[in-house]
Amino acid sequence: MSELLAQLPEAAQTYLDGRRLDEVECIVADFSGIARGKAMPAAKFFKQDRFYLPNSIFLQTITGDWLSTDDFEFTEPDMVLLPDLSTATAAPWTADVTLQVIHDIIDQNGQPIPTAPRNVLKRVVALFDDMGLVPVVAPEMEFFLVAPNIDPNQPVIPPIGRTGRPAAARQAYSLSAVDEYGPVIDDIYDFAEAQGFEIDGILQEGGAGQIEINLRHGDPVKLADEIFFFKRLIREAALRHNCFATFMAKPIQDEPGSAMHIHHSLVDKDTGKNIFSSDDGSETETFHHFIAGLQNHIPGAIALFAPYVNSYRRYVRDFAAPINTEWGRDNRTTGLRVPVSSPDARRIENRLPGMDVNPYLGIAASLACGYLGLQEKRPPRPAFVGDAYASLDEVPNTLADALVTLGADDALRAVIGQEFCEVYSAVKALENKEFLQVISPWEREHLLLNV
Repeated sequence: MSELLAQLPEAAQTYLDGRRLDEVECIVADFSGIARGKAMPAAKFFKQDRFYLPNSIFLQTITGDWLSTDDFEFTEPDMVLLPDLSTATAAPWTADVTLQVIHDIIDQNGQPIPTAPRNVLKRVVALFDDMGLVPVVAPEMEFFLVAPNIDPNQPVIPPIGRTGRPAAARQAYSLSAVDEYGPVIDDIYDFAEAQGFEIDGILQEGGAGQIEINLRHGDPVKLADEIFFFKRLIREAALRHNCFATFMAKPIQDEPGSAMHIHHSLVDKDTGKNIFSSDDGSETETFHHFIAGLQNHIPGAIALFAPYVNSYRRYVRDFAAPINTEWGRDNRTTGLRVPVSSPDARRIENRLPGMDVNPYLGIAASLACGYLGLQEKRPPRPAFVGDAYASLDEVPNTLADALVTLGADDALRAVIGQEFCEVYSAVKALENKEFLQVISPWEREHLLLNV
């Protein structure tokens, strides 16, 4: 056991220094990004080299229903889980001394399970590796702190801050607004430090109680792992202070939605240079091809960027969320923004994904679009100048429409994986069917006696 403990990341070893490890949580991310798995005594964990879970965790909807059709036989065969000790990190909110470990998932013949979100991302990253390229991403995480909501029939409202007043909206970048819930932020910092995560910055966004956390750029799989962990630690930090943290795309009516913007660059594996910039600092053809790939294939990827019926409430014109695939330089009205930077840091920001996205699938889909651009070598449309909200809507308006668009993009499905796309689409279609059975307060208010 001591030899295995010595293989853990430095942050995990620091957390365990002088402590007796009690428990290990063996976890994977399902389609929704929820941590699934099992917890066990540490002594048992270090005696085994693999664990088992049924494949049905990838056939479950967000409501807990199960996909069972002629195409997907529901016999629940076991998948094999292999611990990735490089992901071991503390769970500092637990009563016992606990580590979390993300597991890779293979079938009983040793092949990667194609429906596992982490495997989907690894598949896409490997395509860049075959080209001699290293994709680099930097995600931005937006979320709301809200008052506890134990009755789903009641609207979500902002939390009460330290002044005794509800958190105020339209206070973007206000440090005083962030200070309103300082104790939650302090715990987020403390938990992140214990887990070995580096936060690039925290700021107040435009919504009431809406916060943005920026992470340092790096390896796509590592960053997706961190977002997966971050969602859990943020929720735990909020619960300590009598509020909820929500990553819904649009939790509060008339407030902005929450996004997970993804910054992309590509590095030559041999030289370490950013291939989006030429030697003289100008934009390269590769840079423009990557943008074109995003423009041409994002409509098909929206089903992954906006995975729930609520996700499409975020795509509202003039409400701080893009509704187009235009690109522009330092233009936040475009779906694809090129931030101000030095040539070495030239990158493309995809502003379409919502924060409700599974981080593995959101990053994988975005990279897949860019990869297709490199293969197709098409030029992008001219850079947009001015207010892109005035342009045509280019993204599907509903989950049902998005699934149809994904089904029609054969090239994107081939890159992400046909089997994954079939199962994912079937699960999301079942979720959409369940939602259509729900009658909203708006319908009762305006239709019950008027039509």
